[in-house]
Amino acid sequence: MPKDDATSELAILGLSFKKIDSMTPEALDKLPFGAIQLDEQGKVKAFNIYESNLSHMPKSSVIGKDFFRDVAPCTDVKEFRGQFQQGFADKHLHAKFNYHFAFKQKPRDVSVTLFYSSITATVWVFVQPR
Repeated sequence: MPKDDATSELAILGLSFKKIDSMTPEALDKLPFGAIQLDEQGKVKAFNIYESNLSHMPKSSVIGKDFFRDVAPCTDVKEFRGQFQQGFADKHLHAKFNYHFAFKQKPRDVSVTLFYSSITATVWVFVQPR
């Protein structure tokens, strides 16, 4: 997706790519969608309250964990983790797709946006219920 389209998409969400990396945990918690920041190994660096409520997982139990193995093992598939890994390899990622999170409590159909930030060399996972 061209950069202008990606910027437009986040503008619709009330956010700009330039601001997401500098948001405090408190500011991330005010977002009206799930926001998860992952390092290159897939470790969770940030996890907002919206996502905590959606997944029924306390933020404190998620930070530092492997997202694909410990937090959301249902994402350890090519459609999800494969795009994440390719984004790091390319140092560029902006993908949007529908996904089914098979949470133990209340499985959910969601819209996922993956975005590679060259500012922090991390991938942001934005989650919105469908």
